[in-house]
Amino acid sequence: MFITGFTVFLGVSLILIKLPRRVMLRALKHDLLIDLLVSCLVLVVHWGSMGGVFAATVAGLLTSLATSGAKRLFGYIDGDLYYIGKWQLNLE
Repeated sequence: MFITGFTVFLGVSLILIKLPRRVMLRALKHDLLIDLLVSCLVLVVHWGSMGGVFAATVAGLLTSLATSGAKRLFGYIDGDLYYIGKWQLNLE
């Protein structure tokens, strides 16, 4: 259950990492929406067993922690403004 949840979280993280920096920072503006979408999608996919629902819960929680941490660490883009986090990313 933990391994399945972590695997789903790892997949979402790799997708976010592979995005261009500007797209990632624009997506991080909507961190709550990402958390809800991932949690709901994974719950729908794994619905039917207690282990599946538990794995989906683990994936949702890890995704929530990661998006919140990334938003604080790297910041986000809202419109044309880059709100810098702890580390500023080079957007060129």
